[in-house]
Amino acid sequence: MQFLIFLFAITAVFCQDIHKDFQKSNDLFASSLYKEILKNNKYNGKNLLISPLSAETVLALAQSGCRDETAQEIRSVLHLPNDQTKIQNLYKTVLPTLDIHSANKIYVKEKFPVLPDFKKIASEVFHADCKNIDFSKKDEAAGIINQWVEEQTNNKIRDLISPDILNDRTRLVLVNAVHFKGHWSIPFPPTATFEENFYTGKAEVRKIETMHNQIGRKYLYFECPHLNAKFLELPFENNASMTFILPNNKNGLASLEKQIDRVLISHNLTRELVEVSLPKFAIESTFEFKDILKNLGVSKAFDETEADLSGIAGNKGDLIIDSVNQKTFVKVEEGGVEAAAATSGIIPIPPSPIVEPSKHFKADHPFLFYIKINGVIGFVGRFLTPN
Repeated sequence: MQFLIFLFAITAVFCQDIHKDFQKSNDLFASSLYKEILKNNKYNGKNLLISPLSAETVLALAQSGCRDETAQEIRSVLHLPNDQTKIQNLYKTVLPTLDIHSANKIYVKEKFPVLPDFKKIASEVFHADCKNIDFSKKDEAAGIINQWVEEQTNNKIRDLISPDILNDRTRLVLVNAVHFKGHWSIPFPPTATFEENFYTGKAEVRKIETMHNQIGRKYLYFECPHLNAKFLELPFENNASMTFILPNNKNGLASLEKQIDRVLISHNLTRELVEVSLPKFAIESTFEFKDILKNLGVSKAFDETEADLSGIAGNKGDLIIDSVNQKTFVKVEEGGVEAAAATSGIIPIPPSPIVEPSKHFKADHPFLFYIKINGVIGFVGRFLTPN
């Protein structure tokens, strides 16, 4: 019996190390991806939401079918080890522990039979599958892809793929669609939601419905002097949380974004009594990651003369990655319509006056946020202005 207990203990430590390795690569990729997106003027002045987890998952899947330098470039950008067995072990161990719905699919040009080994890795490790499709019938192909995305996201994400990006030369399309909806462990009472001023990134003042926890709650909280910002972590059910990073200055978001790698690392948050004012908001973002990934160092996979995806189908040069698309959606509200009635009645009121001083987290100007699921960054984004 003691021998068995010893084995289980070793297994537990081993899995914990794998999870830490996954978190490290996830943190690094999230910050580099966010920084690269900011360089594109297309996203100036817009609310943003990206899912590093979903993007890295589908790219890790793709590289498992790549060979030589094509695979190496993707691994380097994702900060993954150079051992395919280790990579597969990372995802096979960690993905089942994450309570998030991430839909990944690879569409391959017709008459390219996908290799059985790749299908096995896609299914067993990444919970994804491959489908042959006729890209020359671009309207029909886009419809098939978009319908699958809608089904995977409960109709929250529509029209991910435009027919205009498809043609008879398209050989491979990677698609990932993510939908997240969490219920706060401590919901905001709907009766404490009312309009307040929000100072936008364009130096305008707009009204927005703002949630409040009027009696104050204990949350994980941190005031960072180096970043000149406040951190507030609000827990969801099912081992997930959403952290808000509010610059102390109303126009301090740009400075904070330049240090996104420091924002996303672990900070020494402590449980404090915090009075929270947080706007209700919804964000839906769409990205074509091809140019972004090229700028990060993935070039060969998109190059007809150098791409080697022969581990998926065909020979070297037969397949290239044509596009990598992502569309994300998140909605932040009091706690969910289905949960509001049940939870609002059980919010306890302190039996005696609050004696300890409370902190104030008043999100009335642009801020960053990220959602972690079991310690892994699923989403990162910013809120600049009410829709």
